[in-house]
Amino acid sequence: MAVSTIVGRVRRDLKRHASKKARESGRTFFKEDVILYGVRAADLRAVATKHFKDVQQLPKVKVLDLCGELWRSSYIEEGFVACEWSYALRKTYTPDDFAIFERWVGRYVSNWAACDSLCNHTIGTFLEMYPEYLPKLRTWARSKNRWMRRASAVSLIVPARKGLFLNEIFGIADILLEDQDDMVQKGYGWMLKVASKPHLQEVYAYVLKNKPRMPRTALRYAIELMPPQLKQSAMAKD
Repeated sequence: MAVSTIVGRVRRDLKRHASKKARESGRTFFKEDVILYGVRAADLRAVATKHFKDVQQLPKVKVLDLCGELWRSSYIEEGFVACEWSYALRKTYTPDDFAIFERWVGRYVSNWAACDSLCNHTIGTFLEMYPEYLPKLRTWARSKNRWMRRASAVSLIVPARKGLFLNEIFGIADILLEDQDDMVQKGYGWMLKVASKPHLQEVYAYVLKNKPRMPRTALRYAIELMPPQLKQSAMAKD
């Protein structure tokens, strides 16, 4: 089946499920301009699952090419389908795939939803499989691209939930510590929050040490899951 045929079918289904109400509601979640069909989350996931059946027997490189075609449209829903498909291929990831995922972040991610959809699962899973690529995140954390910087943190969310990569989490937080972009602050604060569940004392100590330099937005995110007494201590002005 031709690339144009598969992508065309995805787009027709997205348009069929689209509504003005969902489109207008969706835009309220973003400060930046976004391009939306206006498809409810359940319908969007169903479209992604339905059409993955058309591509799952194709070579991985072909499926990733299709994902790239979806990303290029700039529609949030098409990017989500691309994320679902790339994550569905996780058992076949190889080191060469990192360059593709990195290109998607740098070229196509332009809002928090696209960033988190791609990084939480596709890139997070890749890093668990190939932890030798973790140092690449430090390069992302120093990027001029705000979404690359956010990606450096949110790519570690799922590993953090499993108690993995604590040293790398602190290393990324060190680089992003005084970042002035609120999307980046929320991203690394979220990373620390998730890491605090398996590593409460370590993350609490990190927050106490760095709170004079940490923006309040990041601080609030980081301590959200901590017991009340630790939250109070972390929020107290020295």
